[in-house]
Amino acid sequence: MDYGLRSIGIGERLLPRTDFTLCQQFTLIGSGMIWNIYFGVLALAAGFFLSITVALGKAARNPVARKSAEWFIFIFRGSPLFIQFFFAYFAFLSLKQVSPIFDPLTSAALGATIVLFLNTSAYAGEIFFGALKSIPKGDLEAADAYGLMGWKRFRRITFPTMLRLAWPAYTNEAIFLFHATALVFFSGFPAWQQRGDALYYASYFADKTFNPFVPYPILAFYFILLTLTVITVFGAINRRLTRHLPQEYRPRMRLRPMLVR
Repeated sequence: MDYGLRSIGIGERLLPRTDFTLCQQFTLIGSGMIWNIYFGVLALAAGFFLSITVALGKAARNPVARKSAEWFIFIFRGSPLFIQFFFAYFAFLSLKQVSPIFDPLTSAALGATIVLFLNTSAYAGEIFFGALKSIPKGDLEAADAYGLMGWKRFRRITFPTMLRLAWPAYTNEAIFLFHATALVFFSGFPAWQQRGDALYYASYFADKTFNPFVPYPILAFYFILLTLTVITVFGAINRRLTRHLPQEYRPRMRLRPMLVR
């Protein structure tokens, strides 16, 4: 009860210093997962719409829109996420010196969310672009035969088909994003008043007890639960997207870790 909401400033204000119990480790690390879920949900929710825009921009005939989308994807896919955190934090610090209005950007709650939002938008944008190019020509020809053009064609044919084709790969991107949230407080963004994420508390217990084989497995356990939750939610959405297809043509959700990334 003392440490259940410690990461958001509710309850005990100091971390335990002696007699570290298993209950304390489970509770504090679980409390830190609040931040991981916060970062992941906000970045996914906002990044979904930007990624669709980036995919459409990359497929556009307008050279300005196409090149802008290509460079956006190239920059955020070509550089490590950890470096992006550092670069963004020091860039936000420089803006803070110009005007105090930029002060909220130096906090992990906003600044780190922006970095995750842009990063996942680039990866998901490439996923949706590939799905956009994979739409069967027969579907588009049928839309033309029925006289569906412009926005109506995009809303009823192009977008649903693109979403259905991209969803399994997008699920893996969502899983990776939640895992990537563990990097936030180990990059440039500091933990304010020791209000860190799950990895922050796991590292604290590992340093204090000199035994990493208790807090880090607990951390892995929480992330496995989070991954199973993401698979369940995204799997339900996938079944909704493919409900009109015969059973043998419905893609199954598979966890495919991005080892190279």
